[in-house]
Amino acid sequence: MRLSIFSRLVLTSLVIIAVMGGVNLYALFQLRQLTAMSTQMASYHYPAVESAKRLLGSLYAQQNSEKKFLATKDPTFRTNLTEEVEEFQRVLHLLRGQESSTRGLTLLQETGELLKERSRLFDSTVQAATQAATRSTYPATLDYESRRDSLTDRMSFTLQNYIDLHEARVSVGVTESRASAAQAEAVTEQLVLVALMFGLGLAGLASYTILRPLRELQGHIKQIGQGNFGASLTIKAPAELRELVDSVNWMGQKLQEIDEMKTDFLAHVSHELRTPMASIQEGTNLLLDEIPGPLMPEQRMTLRIMADSSKRLMHLIATILDLSKMEAGMMEYRFVPVDLQRIVDISINKIRLLADSKHVQLVLEHAGQRAWVKADASRLEQVLDNLLSNALKFSPEGGVVKVYLKPDLQAGVLEVSVSDTGPGIASEDLPHIFERFYQGRTKVKQTAGSGLGLALVKNVVEAHGGRIWIESERGKGATVRFILRLTKSEGKGEP
Repeated sequence: MRLSIFSRLVLTSLVIIAVMGGVNLYALFQLRQLTAMSTQMASYHYPAVESAKRLLGSLYAQQNSEKKFLATKDPTFRTNLTEEVEEFQRVLHLLRGQESSTRGLTLLQETGELLKERSRLFDSTVQAATQAATRSTYPATLDYESRRDSLTDRMSFTLQNYIDLHEARVSVGVTESRASAAQAEAVTEQLVLVALMFGLGLAGLASYTILRPLRELQGHIKQIGQGNFGASLTIKAPAELRELVDSVNWMGQKLQEIDEMKTDFLAHVSHELRTPMASIQEGTNLLLDEIPGPLMPEQRMTLRIMADSSKRLMHLIATILDLSKMEAGMMEYRFVPVDLQRIVDISINKIRLLADSKHVQLVLEHAGQRAWVKADASRLEQVLDNLLSNALKFSPEGGVVKVYLKPDLQAGVLEVSVSDTGPGIASEDLPHIFERFYQGRTKVKQTAGSGLGLALVKNVVEAHGGRIWIESERGKGATVRFILRLTKSEGKGEP
């Protein structure tokens, strides 16, 4: 009995998961051991060493305060000494509560007893000196200093032994951790290599009989994406894939039906939308011309807003219809030799008044000779109108919009670029900038666009056999470039 695709994938995945799980469990066990060693050193040995060093520093601070008090009888030094002794006892008590080794507890116990003995020696000396009221200073006899220094040295020696004890344990722990880590790394690498080889073998075996029909299905889906909806696919495949193939064939049939419906819809919308909008626009213009009668200033302002809005809506409808026709392959082009510089001049003149109102400079640069391309003049004018309008919209007041014509006679192409000095386009927006309705993250204060202009421009350029792209950096403006094939003019027969 042959296994289904689902059973193969499940069985293969379970085996691979079991093998990798075993490797991970081993690595996790080793990691926990290393973590335990590191935790012990970080939370036990290192704090113990630091606390013991603090005790050593406190010990010498006590001796310094004691000497100053005996020499000056200043009660401030006596208070400092008392506080330092109390802090010493507090830290020592904490160390004794955390210490787990017998040797360490013995050393801390001995340190505490030596501290008490030194405190008793100091108190007895101060008491004896107090009884001699006529003396201006407390006597520090040689016997007292010798006993005090001896006790201090013994306490210092005991604390140093305690520090050495924990540092030795840290050294042993580090050595053991390194050895254990090296062994775990070597074993884990071998296990991972074996598991990977085993998993790759199983995955290849399980996917071999699945990938072949999937590749055929992928090729069929690409044909559908290119507009070839009519063909159906027949392949030998497991039950699960046969159902998918049937669904794709059904989808192709439905897309064919939708494509035919879209053609009919475009023809209908072209008439149903343009005609009433043209009537609205014409009626608004008649009112503005005061044919029915005079207007008040407020009425004229309202009608101008209506006229501008209807004009923008007519342009949007035309753009949508043109773009839909292009994508459906229904757009008709009349390719004839065209002087591109003349078309650029026409497009620049259309926006010159708007550019002057924004104080934006329009610049046309060319190589000094006419550049002829075989194209549909009205569509190329539509391309340049869109590019120049975008450049003007995003250019700040006082900016520059530059059009550059660069013919390459050797390669037989003409490069056209339109650049602005606006905010530029973010790098994450560049791959999507020619998509329908995509407007990116850069906003302007004037009027928001429809997001269709650049999509239409791309379709027109590619329909002419050209290529278009955008170069931009954030804050440094944007440059749209496209390339068209050069041709010869009809009249002179020259490129």
